[in-house]
Amino acid sequence: MDKKRLNKRQQRLERERRLKKKRRKRIIIIMVELLILAGLGVVAYGMFVMDKMDTTTLNTDDLNIYKSTGDYTNIALFGLDSREGELDGGVQSDCMMIASINNKTNEVKLISLYRDTLLKQENGKYQKANSAYHTGGPAEAIALMNRNLDLDIEKYISVNFNALADIIDALGGIDLDFTEDEIKYTNMYCDETEIVVGRETSRLKGAGTHHVDGIQAVAYTRIRYTSGMDFERTHRQRIVLEKIVEKAQSANVITLNKLINEIVPQISTNLTTGNFLALASKATNYKLSEMSGFPFEVTTCDNVKGHKGSYVAPVGLAKNVTELHQFLFGKEDYDPSDEVKEANDAIIELTGVDPETYKETTDFTYKSGGEESDTSEKQNSK
Repeated sequence: MDKKRLNKRQQRLERERRLKKKRRKRIIIIMVELLILAGLGVVAYGMFVMDKMDTTTLNTDDLNIYKSTGDYTNIALFGLDSREGELDGGVQSDCMMIASINNKTNEVKLISLYRDTLLKQENGKYQKANSAYHTGGPAEAIALMNRNLDLDIEKYISVNFNALADIIDALGGIDLDFTEDEIKYTNMYCDETEIVVGRETSRLKGAGTHHVDGIQAVAYTRIRYTSGMDFERTHRQRIVLEKIVEKAQSANVITLNKLINEIVPQISTNLTTGNFLALASKATNYKLSEMSGFPFEVTTCDNVKGHKGSYVAPVGLAKNVTELHQFLFGKEDYDPSDEVKEANDAIIELTGVDPETYKETTDFTYKSGGEESDTSEKQNSK
């Protein structure tokens, strides 16, 4: 009898062991299925987002790509003076930036290209940098950056006034510090920005820190009449972008979803779904570090041979490109390409701005020297 009970007990234990083993297998299978479904969900969501964007395809042969910059992803960012929502040409690029991502450290550096900078265009002529987007859309604007700065940019993102205002509103606004002059001109620009965006805002009072909405922030980025003129304007644009990144990285899922639904249709890009998912997967790890304007040392020039109006002339394009590659990629003593050196000589010939003698022949110079150093001309002019 004892032997029969023992056998039954062993049989019961064996059945329970088999059942546990089956349950473990089922749990593992379910977990794998859930992971697969989650992965498919992320991909599907990425495809859904990309489907809402104005996506384009650019022929890399048209982009004047220079040799690879190594472990960096460089993306061109364009803010367009688009009153009717145009995104792919026929409009001026009011803001031109380069976001350089260090793929090993997730550090992001930001460079503003001054829009009035005299640079070599697709047709071989020298015109203001922002004319490239107007003439040939993002492809020609990217090619201008690669051609004159020895870069390997292939991807871009373009937004207009409305999108920037909507982004800031979706995030609940941002905090900005204002001088009295900035308050005056921000309020002035609000008048036009309200018409373009299609909604109204209040006017700001008094210098200091203000919590601003999208229209007020866009108006702030458009100021070009204070000390530092257009050079300081690009600095304001970088401040606003930095505030947006900070706010977005701490936003909850509901806010981010609202942001995506409202803003994505107003963006033009050639990022693929794979690019988008790769960037999104690291979004919270990215750290916006140093920012600056390019060229690092520039001067205004009203007497450009064969040209009318005022231009921004780099004080030695080749020297500035060397400093750019050190700033972005840590390359010491970078030797610019022959094309950059030829452009350097052509700009000196057109403007008379030679890095050896320019102080004797020009009235206004501006040095950003990385992110607005204490020794910059901007600081001295305040």
